[in-house]
Amino acid sequence: MDRDKATAIDTLQGPGAIDLGRSMARGYFITFEGLDGSGKTTQLRRLAESLTTKGHEVVTLRQPGSTALGNRLRAVLLDSRSETALGPLSPMAEMALMFADRAQAIAEIIEPALARGAIVLCDRFTDSTEAYQGGGRGLGSERVLDLHRAICNDLRPDLTILLLPSLTASLVRARRRNRRSVQRDGKDENRFEQEPDEFYIRIHNAYETIAAREPQRVVVLRDEEGDSSIDGIELRIRALVWDRIPALSPS
Repeated sequence: MDRDKATAIDTLQGPGAIDLGRSMARGYFITFEGLDGSGKTTQLRRLAESLTTKGHEVVTLRQPGSTALGNRLRAVLLDSRSETALGPLSPMAEMALMFADRAQAIAEIIEPALARGAIVLCDRFTDSTEAYQGGGRGLGSERVLDLHRAICNDLRPDLTILLLPSLTASLVRARRRNRRSVQRDGKDENRFEQEPDEFYIRIHNAYETIAAREPQRVVVLRDEEGDSSIDGIELRIRALVWDRIPALSPS
C-alpha cells in the first residue's frame, strides 16, 4: 500500500491492527522478545530481509548493543568473565545499565529512523528488562516501568513478537550456541545462561504476564500452536505483521 495514500484510511483490519489514519510520516517500531535460544534473532533477520525486498527502509538493532556505548555495556552485561574483573554486578546496577544502553539506542538509532519513516526491528526492548530484571532478578515490574517512562519517554513498540517455545528447548539451544561462540571466536556471552532453571522459569512467567496485560501489542508465538520449523515460524510472523500493520502488507 502507498504510505502517502494510507493517511486517508482510518479503519482497522483484524484485531489489534494499527490505525492507518495516523501520521504516515513516522515509521513503525517492531520488537522481538523471548528467552535466549527462542529463535528471535533469526526471525528478526528474516523479517528484515522480507521487508527490504518489498522496498521498505529497515533498521535493525539489538539490545544491549548496536551503539558504541551499547557495545561496551553489552560486554559488561553479557560476558560471564566481566564479574571476574569487575566484581559481582548487583541487580539494580544491571537494570540501570540496560536502560543506559536503551536510552542511547533510542537517541542515536531508533527515534531518528522512525522520524524518517523507516521500519525499526529491535532484538529486545523494555519487555526483556521487565522479564529478566523485574521477573528473573525479582526487582518487580513497577520499577522497570517507572524507569521506562522516565528514561525512554515511554516509547512503545507498535508490535511485539514474543517467541515462547518450550523453556527446556530454549535453554539447550542458547547454551549450545554460546559454547560454539566461545570455541569459534572467544566471545563469551554466557553470563545469564549460567543462572539456574528457576531464574528462567520466573522470566518465562513474566513474559506471560506482559502478554496477558498488553494483548493489543504483544503477540505470542508458541511451538504447539502452529508450524514450529524455522520456515514455518517465518511465515507465521509475516502473516501477523501484515494483519497487525496493514500498511506493510504486500497486497
